[in-house]
Amino acid sequence: MARRALILLEGSRYNGPLYVQAALQLGLHPIVLSADPAQYDYLGAEGIEAIRGDTADLDALIRECSRLRATYDIAGITSVGDSFYARVGKLCRHFDLPGPNPTSIEQCCDKFKQRHLLAEAGVPIPAYRLAADATEVESFAAEIGLPVILKPAVGAGSRGVRLCRSFDELAEHTTYLLGGEHIWQSPPSILVEEFAQGPSYWADTMGDQIIGIGTADFGPLPHFVGREWTVPAPLTDNEHRRIADVSLSCLRALGLDWGPTGIEFRWTKRGPVVIEVNPRLHGSPTPQLVHLAYGIDLVTEHIKLVIGDEWDLHRRYSHTAAARFLVPDGDGTLDWISGDSRAAAIPGVAEVKFYVEAKTPIVRKGDLRDLIGYVIAASPSRAQTEAILQRAVDLIDWSITPFSTPGEQERTAAP
Repeated sequence: MARRALILLEGSRYNGPLYVQAALQLGLHPIVLSADPAQYDYLGAEGIEAIRGDTADLDALIRECSRLRATYDIAGITSVGDSFYARVGKLCRHFDLPGPNPTSIEQCCDKFKQRHLLAEAGVPIPAYRLAADATEVESFAAEIGLPVILKPAVGAGSRGVRLCRSFDELAEHTTYLLGGEHIWQSPPSILVEEFAQGPSYWADTMGDQIIGIGTADFGPLPHFVGREWTVPAPLTDNEHRRIADVSLSCLRALGLDWGPTGIEFRWTKRGPVVIEVNPRLHGSPTPQLVHLAYGIDLVTEHIKLVIGDEWDLHRRYSHTAAARFLVPDGDGTLDWISGDSRAAAIPGVAEVKFYVEAKTPIVRKGDLRDLIGYVIAASPSRAQTEAILQRAVDLIDWSITPFSTPGEQERTAAP
């Protein structure tokens, strides 16, 4: 009998290892198709089969999957991120496997189309405009009113997202986005958005079910770099209901009735306002937080859906889980980072992870790439979890030697 395989289109350093481990625990043989498998260190560490190929070419992917079917029973095809998820949907349709609607995914990944569909459905969102050049950016910002947020119409991980509080800042960031420094995945187009002010929340859904609602805390503006995530969010019954209702409205408006979705909000004077809808699970460590808080392994349940098995989304308990991100306060060369083993030994600490090693160049981008690690803690109460987390984080330290010249920083900056 042919071995059952799970095809993973590309990977990531965040959710990628979670999907590989979950696949192995389900008795599946994970195979990663990637344009550059070497970029995913965990594949080598786990001895995972990886095949190099053009993952942007649907026909090439069909040929590769057809070739693999001669050796394996392909149980399912999926991806850990949204940039390849529409292609996953097309592959699943070609091979008659369970999968997402590719049209819905493509519409959702284009932030302008997403905003348009949400607005048509009456979902509360910030005021927005789509700009193609600096003149339009300035005009639309004046129309909406400063401060505004500028962001690429297509992208993830808060790359290129910035709050602009003056026209000078607006011009500076527009130049950054259009001047060749930002890497575009599609023809350049910029969203100019009203700054929705208020506490941040997020919801994870699977199909049409609300799995959990968490709260997010960010570092200093003008960027949006995560500091701490907590599940569940401290909400009243009415607040929870309103966020849940808006979440389900998003799914209906965008046709996202299959698989995982992550939705981000700000609670404003109008109540919950949708900042972004992502047709995928939120990135690690959010799946771990949901697992620790409720006993629901979202990655495993997603894979079950992908391979046509019965899933189980019922809560087994209700704890509070939180993750504190480790963020450097300067650029330079990381001399050392330590304290992970001591922090991990504290009762209630579930995981300590470093993304970096000694001698790594640190060049902050103002987005997800600034994070150098995290600590996760969980307990039956919010206060206890926060105390455990703080005690663990206090044991972690690092040293960064500033770059000696600006040129050194430019040479070591990662794309």
